[in-house]
Amino acid sequence: MKTMLTRSPSDEASAAGAWRLAALRRDAWREALPCFLLLAALAALLGGLDALGPWFHFKTLLAFAAAFALVLSGLDAHAPNGRFGAANRVTLARLALICLLAAAIGETADDRLAWSCVVVATIAALLDALDGPLARRGGLASAFGARFDMETDALLVLVLSLLALHFDKTGAWILAAGLMRYLFVLAARPWPWLARALPTSLRRKAVCVVQISALIVCLVPVIALPWSQALAAASLALLAASFAIDTAWLMRRRHLPLEITR
Repeated sequence: MKTMLTRSPSDEASAAGAWRLAALRRDAWREALPCFLLLAALAALLGGLDALGPWFHFKTLLAFAAAFALVLSGLDAHAPNGRFGAANRVTLARLALICLLAAAIGETADDRLAWSCVVVATIAALLDALDGPLARRGGLASAFGARFDMETDALLVLVLSLLALHFDKTGAWILAAGLMRYLFVLAARPWPWLARALPTSLRRKAVCVVQISALIVCLVPVIALPWSQALAAASLALLAASFAIDTAWLMRRRHLPLEITR
């Protein structure tokens, strides 16, 4: 007598979820491969124009590989979407450009490299205006997409801060701008109330745009000290004030139960 094996609804749902996640990862890889190729071509082009060091290409691709590994690790938050989507494709392209900028840290700081960084950073910043509308239009908005966009912005600020220091446009204090987001996340470990989801804020978005724009302008070779330092200091003060406002909002609600954690 044969025994019939049946699947429970929960097993079927789990199998379907695993299948969708696998399909989503394959789609992400299909989007990442052109980015790898484009990044290799851009690294070769910049290497030829700016006479960068022999490790520049390796640093660029290694940075993107590490960043993409983190993207894959959080991809389950994009479910039940089965496609990576146009919005995340744009954010992935921005991430590739940021990795190109990151590879410039430690290279010879001359005007040609500075102008190259300004152009690449400007393109990466302008692309940020596309991902949100694309996600809403395609019906693929998700917690993953929002987090992906936010962390890409945070990484851009950090890399631009490091470049501003590398080109001697500011003092080491500018790294506070790049590290502020990460310190805020770390602070949520001893103080979990900091992990509460913040409401959507035009002020927060505007400050992010101002911070990125200010750091890009600081990198322009014709913007010398003390103007670059003053611009960076003003944008840092604005960013610190924005974080202070959010922290105060969270502190007033620290006694409430957490619904969503970062």
